[in-house]
Amino acid sequence: MASVNTLLIELGCEELPPGAIDALADSLANGLADGLRDAEVAFGQVRAYATPRRLAVMIESLAERQPDREIEKRGPAKAAAFKDGEPTRAVQGFARSCGVEVSDLIELETDKGTWLGYRHTQPGEHLSALLPTMLEQVVARLPVPKNMRWGASRIEFSRPVHWLVALYGSEVIEASVLGLDSGRTTFGHRFHAPQAITLAHAEDYLDALEDARVLANREVRRERIREQVQAEAEVYGANAVIEEALLNEVNGLVEWPVALTGTFDERFLEVPAECLISSMKANQKYFHLLDNDGKLKPAFITVSNIESKDPQQVISGNEKVIRPRLGDAAFFYETDLRSTLESRREKLESVVFQQKLGSMAEKARRSEAVARHIAERIGADVDHAARAAQLAKTDLVTEMVLEFPELQGIMGHYYARHDGEDATVALALEEQYLPRFAGDAIPTTKAGMAIALADRLDTLTGIFGIGQRPTGAKDPFALRRATIGVLNILIKGELDLDLRELLTVSAEQHRDLPKAEGLVEDVLEYMLDRFRAWASDEGMGAELYLAVRTLKISNPLDFARRLRAVHSFGERPEAAALAAANKRVSNILAKAEHDGRTEVDASLLSEPAEQALADALTARGAEVAPLFAAARYQEALDALASLREPVDAFFDQVMVNADDAAVRANRLAMLASLQGLFMGVADISLLTQ
Repeated sequence: MASVNTLLIELGCEELPPGAIDALADSLANGLADGLRDAEVAFGQVRAYATPRRLAVMIESLAERQPDREIEKRGPAKAAAFKDGEPTRAVQGFARSCGVEVSDLIELETDKGTWLGYRHTQPGEHLSALLPTMLEQVVARLPVPKNMRWGASRIEFSRPVHWLVALYGSEVIEASVLGLDSGRTTFGHRFHAPQAITLAHAEDYLDALEDARVLANREVRRERIREQVQAEAEVYGANAVIEEALLNEVNGLVEWPVALTGTFDERFLEVPAECLISSMKANQKYFHLLDNDGKLKPAFITVSNIESKDPQQVISGNEKVIRPRLGDAAFFYETDLRSTLESRREKLESVVFQQKLGSMAEKARRSEAVARHIAERIGADVDHAARAAQLAKTDLVTEMVLEFPELQGIMGHYYARHDGEDATVALALEEQYLPRFAGDAIPTTKAGMAIALADRLDTLTGIFGIGQRPTGAKDPFALRRATIGVLNILIKGELDLDLRELLTVSAEQHRDLPKAEGLVEDVLEYMLDRFRAWASDEGMGAELYLAVRTLKISNPLDFARRLRAVHSFGERPEAAALAAANKRVSNILAKAEHDGRTEVDASLLSEPAEQALADALTARGAEVAPLFAAARYQEALDALASLREPVDAFFDQVMVNADDAAVRANRLAMLASLQGLFMGVADISLLTQ
């Protein structure tokens, strides 16, 4: 049995882009694991490590070689292998290809006769022979965002590389990658421990680096940062806001994190908190602090990459750096307040939304018309919705948003309030971008809902109208996200609106779209197809989505209510039998080419089971009619669940294809009536798929 040991691979380099580190480390680990798997080399746990100056993989319980394999080759048929007792050229050539004499060949019995063949054991290759090529190929495939060259070398990588470790237990695996020869030498922290470190064994790696002030384990380093930031905030009597995206970015900037708290002048708090926070995050990667009331405190936490003997000097340096940054934010804010949002509308004429769809001003005018229509339909103040649509994109040309695009909408809210716009209008300017991501809140005001919907619908009809619908790989205008946003607003906001109607109104605002024919139905199909993802997010299977989708429902709120009703119905004990019965009904009606008639002639009912089913259908039909009208689909399906017994009895005791044509037609009509009742909610026959 092959012995096992731990493999360590480390590629040392200059500081990598923080946003690329995790992807590079994971790709290195996954690539090596896939290579070993393909080579049939057994291994245990695979761990990816990374810091700004290194990518590393540790693979435990790695076999030192491939397993031996039994190789069997089949040559010519025995009957054709010899002529007059002498081996033919064919069998001689086969023996040579196997590296043996003809006398060494064996006979292989098959159902088609006897063949000559050769069987031998092929020893598995040693890791030292497999790894060099495997490592070279994996590194070549790493998802480097942008390659660079250094010195006179033609070698390319994200950053210049300086060392390569390849240790299998205590043995060096000889390999060459990116011009580096492998060894057992690594390096610690650039400033705290810059000297070379000789690793005696692969498993010494993490401890040796930690002694040299490097936390190579990404998860450990990330949690160390989180704990230090929280501890610093407690000392300052504040609450640290630790966003995961910022935490991950900071984690990619340091090898030995040390959190320190600095302060800034309270006068900066006159600027909206979001502006200061964006400046601290984007420019300095600082964590901001809030008091117990959720208000921004004039302090920040920075994570240094050194453990200074004089931390106050490090803090002072960061305070000097942040002062002009916050000063810029204050300047942008004060400059923006000198002009109203209304005065900025004209500037939108020169801001291109999309070359074929015109300027942002044109988009705003189109959205205003759609927002008016929506506002009327949902009982919102039409003037508020129209005014919000007029001003919706004006903050895009403010100094603050030009510097910090993530503040669009937020700054529109602030500036509208400063301009004296109605509070509902001001809030709608911010809410137009909700929901921003999966799970985000929807607008709280009807005016906000109106312009959030109008803006997304304009984008969808416009981009589809110029023939740039998204593909599997490309969605530059984020139409999938826009669609999910529309669905969530309509459903969570309980807006009883028909998408076909809304898309029609939106499409009418565009002029000369090259793909105008069939545009509304095209976009509608695309949006309703996204319900599959929505249903999945709600924990519903594809069969539930298909059961409702087949009805061509174009009202998302109604679609969602039906989905939830079918989901609940599917958990009832009667569901499986009724779904199977409906599938049987569908097949019977399709084969019989039924004309769709559902009226049942009671005088033609002769069997007790068909009489019982007819009575049950009449009773349930009367019961569920008002429930359908009120969109109380779950209650309707609960009522229809009682049909299981009479339906089962009917199929057990009644022959649908009776010899008498009138009786047969009557029974088909009864089955169509049964199907029609369930179709009032969904095609539950699809639940059997």
